[in-house]
Amino acid sequence: MTSVLVLMSASGVSAETLDSALARAYGNNPSLNAQRASVRATDENVARAKSGYRPQVNASADIGRSYSNVKRPGNSAVGGGGDSYLTPRGFGVEINQSIFNGFRTENSVRQAESSVLGARETLSNNEQNTLFDGVTAYMNVLRDTAILDLQRNNVEVLDEQLRQTRDRFNVGEVTRTDVAQAESRLAASRSQVSLAESNLRTSIAQYRQVIGVEPRSLAPGRPLDRLLPKTVDSALKVALNEHPAIKASEHGVDVAELQVRIDQGALAPQLGLQGNVAQRYDNQTNGDRALAASVVAQLTVPIYDGGVAYATTRQSKETVGQRRLEADSVRDQVRAAVISSWGQLEAARAQIVAAQAQIDASETALNGVREEARVGQRTTLDVLNAQQELLTARVTLITAQRDRVVASYAVAQAMGRLNSRSLGLSVNHYSPKIHYDQVKDLWGGLTTPDGR
Repeated sequence: MTSVLVLMSASGVSAETLDSALARAYGNNPSLNAQRASVRATDENVARAKSGYRPQVNASADIGRSYSNVKRPGNSAVGGGGDSYLTPRGFGVEINQSIFNGFRTENSVRQAESSVLGARETLSNNEQNTLFDGVTAYMNVLRDTAILDLQRNNVEVLDEQLRQTRDRFNVGEVTRTDVAQAESRLAASRSQVSLAESNLRTSIAQYRQVIGVEPRSLAPGRPLDRLLPKTVDSALKVALNEHPAIKASEHGVDVAELQVRIDQGALAPQLGLQGNVAQRYDNQTNGDRALAASVVAQLTVPIYDGGVAYATTRQSKETVGQRRLEADSVRDQVRAAVISSWGQLEAARAQIVAAQAQIDASETALNGVREEARVGQRTTLDVLNAQQELLTARVTLITAQRDRVVASYAVAQAMGRLNSRSLGLSVNHYSPKIHYDQVKDLWGGLTTPDGR
């Protein structure tokens, strides 16, 4: 059979390749695009934090109507009373500028920048996961397609085997038991075809979910050996230094430590400057006007707030400890992933060799059993069992070939190197720094850089 080689043979010039499928996933996967949007939203925290350096300006205006009636004694030296109508109105501008707030603004900016760096690493990790899901879905479709072809071919072989057995039964060479055994094996094989069709439909649905299109004429997938080191120790060294999940957890520690400084800043004196300019009309008498301006420096020294600032600071310190423990946990997870995926890769390599040897031996055995059955030295059941052993060996080889490719990508993912640039995908590589540079120093504006 040639279907066993489907994972390694050519599929035509118009076939979808693994790299082109991954390029589709890189550009169109909704989960990955959502994470990119999350990073862009996180970028705005830097502009929000920098607002603490800038003045806050507010304008106000008011207008009203007042009535008063004053009655005075007739012999008073002062003029007689009467009705009085006023329209008090005015407008003003107030400016507040923080001078010192316990370095809370400075630490808030640094915290926001660390959050952005952490979000970028999380995006890189999400990119890795998406690409690996794409590889898995791609190879699952190839595997299940090849297995379905094998199972269908096996039905044809068993159907022919049943026909020959019935012919031999009609001339008295075999018994009814032999016919029943062939019928039973054929029915089981048809059941396996149905199972293989179901597995293929599931894999196609997963491919559509990750890649974004239906699979059409997939080219063979090949292992990613060019990105892999020679030893597992080298892979571990790379992973512990480069994996984005580890870097994201380290930035999480930085964010938590800066939160402690921000909370401690609430206990420091606060110094600010306030300026006011106001123009008033008809404030006391008809036609009067008054212009007032002031600049006030205000120092506030917190003495006791009921313990809120102290409790908040202690809480932040505990969060720092939590983030450090989480970072240690992530390192352990990455280390375990490297060792596990490396072991799976070596097992798949060995299984391919063993499965190929098993196929060669099973083919020889099947041919021999068939010849011996023709001269009455073997039973129909012996032929059926030999046929089943060959089928099992071929399915094993297909599965091992799939596992070999997926495991190589799993090692690259565990090392933190499964990304569009390392793979050399033909895509417009997304750079989160572009959006960050566009918004980090903005003083205003409601429109996003993409025009929304």
